[in-house]
Amino acid sequence: MTRQEKDQLISELTQVLQEKNVLYLTDASGLDAEATTLLRRESVKNNITLRVVKNSLLRKAMERVEDKNFQELYGSLVGQTALMTGDIGNGPARLIKEFNKKHDMPALKAAYVEEACYVGADQLEALTSIKSKEELIGEIVSLLQSPAKNVLGALQSGGNTISGLVKALESRGA
Repeated sequence: MTRQEKDQLISELTQVLQEKNVLYLTDASGLDAEATTLLRRESVKNNITLRVVKNSLLRKAMERVEDKNFQELYGSLVGQTALMTGDIGNGPARLIKEFNKKHDMPALKAAYVEEACYVGADQLEALTSIKSKEELIGEIVSLLQSPAKNVLGALQSGGNTISGLVKALESRGA
């Protein structure tokens, strides 16, 4: 690879790192060709980009990104590294977890999700439980609606009870 090709690759990686807030560093070196192809297909289905990268070039790209701090991830840049990027924080983690049910790889090395760094394969469970933006908005909306629904339900049931009570009192008095 020529110096110019390396510079171009570093620029491409830098742009990806600036645009994406979800990136996972994985080790997929133990996968055979069939499993690798399957992993790539599953990644595409889940809107996740999977790309094998050279550690030194990825580190240089990380150092060029000014508004994000990737320093905690530098120690994970050893051995073969596959970079997974996406838009949903738990998307790659769920894919890795599901894929690991049938294969031993890919192994999570580290992740950067919305300005937080997660280092080590033991972080996979925590990463799968991260809620997406849409899931959080849905929960907030349901929490906000819940008290209003309870009040309306109480008023409606109370109204029926009061009207029933009034009718019962009327029928006794008549």
